Amino acid sequence: MKILMYGVQPHEQEIIKLWAEKNQAELTTTSDFLSEQTVAQSEQFDGICIQQPTELGGPNLYAQLKSYGIKQIATRTAGYDMIDLNEAEKNDLIVTNVPAYSPYAVAELAVTQAMQLVRHIPQFQKRVAAKDFSWGGLLSKEIRSLTVGIIGTGRIGATAAELFKGLGATVIGFDQYPNDRVKSILEYRPSLEAVLKEADIVSLHTPLFDSTYHMINKQTLALMKNSAFLINIARGALINTVDLIEALDNGEIAGAALDTFENETMINKNLSEQSLDDPLLSKLIAMDQVLLTPHVGFFTETAVQNIVEGALDCVVEVLETGTSQNCVRNR
Repeated sequence: MKILMYGVQPHEQEIIKLWAEKNQAELTTTSDFLSEQTVAQSEQFDGICIQQPTELGGPNLYAQLKSYGIKQIATRTAGYDMIDLNEAEKNDLIVTNVPAYSPYAVAELAVTQAMQLVRHIPQFQKRVAAKDFSWGGLLSKEIRSLTVGIIGTGRIGATAAELFKGLGATVIGFDQYPNDRVKSILEYRPSLEAVLKEADIVSLHTPLFDSTYHMINKQTLALMKNSAFLINIARGALINTVDLIEALDNGEIAGAALDTFENETMINKNLSEQSLDDPLLSKLIAMDQVLLTPHVGFFTETAVQNIVEGALDCVVEVLETGTSQNCVRNR
C-alpha cells in the first residue's frame, strides 16, 4: 500500500515511520500542501493524507485525483472546511477526518487563553518588557466568579465545559443538538444570543458551516458585555474579523484570544514582519487586549500521535472496505 502524505511537519515524522512499519505500508511525505500545483505528486499512489490551513483549490484538483485512481482524501484534522465536499462527491472521493484526536488538547488551550485574558497577562507582559512593573488599571477577577458560555458542546466543547466547571465557573451553553454528557455541568440557553448576553467569557467550539460562518459579527458582538472576553480555537471564519477589531477598538468587549484566523495562509510559513501582508492580522497583533497563537490547539504529543495514526487508519479503512467510520458527510 502506497500512501502520500501532504503538509507533513517534522514533529510527525517519527510517528509516521512507526505506523508504516507496523502496517507494512510505503509512506512518502512532503511538506507541500495539496493544490492544483502539487496534485500531480499523488499519481501512482493508492491513497493520500493531508493537513493544511487553506482550501485545496478548484474543481480540476478533484478530477485529477480521480484520474489518478485516488478514491479518498484523509485529512489530519477535525475540521474539513478546506475540502469542497460537492466536488469530492462528484469525483467519487471519500473524505475522512479525525473527529476526536484529543479533546483535552484543544479544551485546555481554551482554558489557558481565558485565564491569561482574565488575569491581563498580555498587558502585564508588555509592561514588563518595557521595564514597567506597575499594576494600575489591571485588577483581575477570578474564574469562579465568572460565567463561561460554551458555543458548541461536542467533544471539545463538552471537555472545555468540564474544565471551566472544575475551576468553579458557572457554565452555560448553546448547541442545536444538546449533549446529554454535559447537562449536569452546564445550563443550556435557547439561543446563541442568550449566551452572548449573559457570559463573561465566550468560548467557540463549533464546526464551520454556512450556518456558522461569521456567527460572531457586528450584531452579535454588540450583545456581549463590555467586560467580556471572546475565545476562538475552532475555525477562523466563525468570526467576522473586521467587526471584531471594531468591537475591540470601541471597547464593546474587553479582549479576545484567537488560535484560528480567517486567513491562515501565514501558518507554518515563518513570515517576517515585512512579508506579513494581512492588515487585519497586523492590527490584532498590535492590540494589548488580544492574545494570538498560530493554530496550536491540537499541538500536544498525545493529540499529534492520535491525529497521524487516526488519519492513516482511515486511509487503510477506505482502501480495504470502501468506507470508514470517520466519513464526512455533505450537509
